[in-house]
Amino acid sequence: MSSRKVASVPSSDLDELDGVGSSTDRAAETVQAIGARVRELRNQRQLTLQALADMTGLSASLLSLVERGKTSPSIGTLVSVAYALGIHMNDLVPGDNQSWASPVTLRADQREFSTPEGVTRRVIKDDRARGIEIAINEYAPGGSSAQSSLHHEGYEYGMVLEGTLTVYLAKGRHVLKVGDSIGYDSTRPHRICNESKRSTRALWVNLTRS
Repeated sequence: MSSRKVASVPSSDLDELDGVGSSTDRAAETVQAIGARVRELRNQRQLTLQALADMTGLSASLLSLVERGKTSPSIGTLVSVAYALGIHMNDLVPGDNQSWASPVTLRADQREFSTPEGVTRRVIKDDRARGIEIAINEYAPGGSSAQSSLHHEGYEYGMVLEGTLTVYLAKGRHVLKVGDSIGYDSTRPHRICNESKRSTRALWVNLTRS
């Protein structure tokens, strides 16, 4: 059984129609659903766009585009918005958020989300009771978590499994090779990039602040 991909960047070689619609149509529907979910949760919490922008470090204009489904949000944007709203990133992405009783999470049930910034995030464990999310992030050459540094609540750890990864943390720059790891408070502005000419894979752990 193949992995369930929740969203993907439109690709010309995937635009063949099937019984549901083209991959471009499905990606657009996902972006619309994410935007509607962000707007719904923001309104529930009685937050203005500017208030959410202040909490995430994103601009109000970008958040407006996200809410209206006019732009595909980066992984960094989704993580920042989710933390500000007090939820997990998976809660913003359409799909089955059921918590399985089994201690095993099959590869086929691990949800993926890809962005125009060249990053695919595969959530291998989402344990909300313990406030931990574990993911495998794949960065295409030149791929990054976001276009600029972002911040959010929590703490995170990362380890490079393949390739090299550059982490911009506050005013510092850290280049990680295979086996290298990093950990930092997510309230510090950060941006994760693959500045090499080959793909990079990394294990990433996000902890919510208790």
